[in-house]
Amino acid sequence: MTIDITMYVRAPSRISAYLDWLQMLTGAGLILFMWSHMIMVSSVILGPGVMNALAEFLEEYYMAQVGGPIVAFIFLLHFVLAARKVPFRAEQQSTVWKLSRQLRHTDTWLWMIQAFTAMIILIMGSAHMWTVLSDFPITAAKSAARVQGGFWLVFYLILLPMVELHVGIGFYRIAVKWGFIRRKGRKGFKRFENILTAIFIVIGLVTLARFWFLALPK
Repeated sequence: MTIDITMYVRAPSRISAYLDWLQMLTGAGLILFMWSHMIMVSSVILGPGVMNALAEFLEEYYMAQVGGPIVAFIFLLHFVLAARKVPFRAEQQSTVWKLSRQLRHTDTWLWMIQAFTAMIILIMGSAHMWTVLSDFPITAAKSAARVQGGFWLVFYLILLPMVELHVGIGFYRIAVKWGFIRRKGRKGFKRFENILTAIFIVIGLVTLARFWFLALPK
């Protein structure tokens, strides 16, 4: 007796394909935003005046006031789209964990890391965005005061690697899933992604150190 397993597998629909495409676009947009955001915030390394000038430029033309809520919306939309494939039930998580250990496939583990970091980023990233967007204008002194308060330093030391791991893996998985990188080029591209992730983590740590030692106005 033979069993037709296709009767148990849900055929992909056109809507699902559109949602996957939208998930990729929102993910790519957030990757570009996070890299740009890190570069702009790290401008404090050159001096608080440089960061303040960038912030003033963004706020003067309402790019921060309008762009912030738009990024927040895309952030939440991306999570909802990605959550379609994340196992939330305990038995589903147990099954995925067992299969991952059996397969011992690097890309499967990367997906699990990305799903785990997504949960942390959803909570901590929302708190960060609310704190920043509800306290305009953005200044180096305000950022430094938060970091020097102690709690936020620990907060960002956790959030920083979570974000960069998630973004780096997302960058790699988009390139692989959508055919931008072929199988023979995966190893080299993965090495490039690892280096890029490490660079942004180092930049983030140096930026936090700069905020920590920045003299605050009395």
